[in-house]
Amino acid sequence: MSNETVTYSLEAVLTRIEGKIDSYQKDVSQKFDKIDERLTKLEIGQSELKGDIKALDSKLIETDKRINDLNGRLNITSNAFLGIVGILVTGILGILAKIVFFPNP
Repeated sequence: MSNETVTYSLEAVLTRIEGKIDSYQKDVSQKFDKIDERLTKLEIGQSELKGDIKALDSKLIETDKRINDLNGRLNITSNAFLGIVGILVTGILGILAKIVFFPNP
């Protein structure tokens, strides 16, 4: 290695260092600004999702009410059908009993 002496003024070196620090600070502040924008957008999106979830909850409650109403109607219809079938079976058995136990002379 050769012993070379390089002379720079301390002021020039400090100016270069300060310039680099300033450029890094600008880059970092720009990145933080972008992060802040993204966080703001994320918060807005989150609040919109909460609103959508509330709307879906209300629709789900309405659907549950409709299903309960349909179940009630189905139970009423089933009971009516079974009543009619019971009456028909009782009538048919009555007719069969009359024919078997009381035949025409």
